[in-house]
Amino acid sequence: MIHILMLFAALVLGSAFTSQAAADDAHHQKTEAQPAATGLAQGEVRKVDKEAGKVTIKHGPLTNLDMPAMTMVFRVKDPVMLNQLKAGDKINFVADKIDGAYTVMRLEAIK
Repeated sequence: MIHILMLFAALVLGSAFTSQAAADDAHHQKTEAQPAATGLAQGEVRKVDKEAGKVTIKHGPLTNLDMPAMTMVFRVKDPVMLNQLKAGDKINFVADKIDGAYTVMRLEAIK
């Protein structure tokens, strides 16, 4: 009888552990997929520094970076992006942290 109870307890605990591991896995996968879905942010260009390859943007929350709204300087993935920008432009953009620097990966003007 004790062996049956021990076997039953092992099965119940093993099942609970497996269920929690699956739930943790599902949460981890959702978190990884989230930036692609929520990475687009709105902002206003404040300054373009072509020589440094940087742009200052006053932006709304960057959900993929867990960052509140603020004004900050970003690198750009491709310096050619800066040719289409001027102070005052409203943009949609995607930023990411690349090699420790916040970098604009993609942008488009809001018309």
